[in-house]
Amino acid sequence: MSAFKGTYEYSIDNKGRINIPAKLRKYVSPEANDTFTITRGFEKCLFIYPQDEWNRLEQSIRALSSTNAKHRFFMRVLLQQAAESQLDGQSRITIPKDLLQFAAIESEVLIMGVLEHIEVWNPDEYKKYLAAQESSYEEVAETVLQKKDV
Repeated sequence: MSAFKGTYEYSIDNKGRINIPAKLRKYVSPEANDTFTITRGFEKCLFIYPQDEWNRLEQSIRALSSTNAKHRFFMRVLLQQAAESQLDGQSRITIPKDLLQFAAIESEVLIMGVLEHIEVWNPDEYKKYLAAQESSYEEVAETVLQKKDV
């Protein structure tokens, strides 16, 4: 099970390749076979899953109902742009152009470990995302981490 964490600033090359930082690569399990699935994330970021984590996500997607309109919409949007990429000899993966456009990524990227997946952001879009939050980190933490009464 992956445990990605940390934030890293990198550049994207003119072929749409980004380096997966060594500190994140060490959490990729051998079962992933250096293969990643890239898809659109929430807000304006990309999600990158090592293949073993993607397989777990696919299992939960398969449990959704194709007769439910919201389930169908979610499956279509998540999967329509999903693409596999193999780490090259320089620990880079290639991100398809349509996904780069979705996330407004041009030259600089912010790469963040978020437990089972990696997020890739345009640094300016991430700043806008943080600025748009209506609650502070502390207020959200108080709600999210609140202990349940037994």
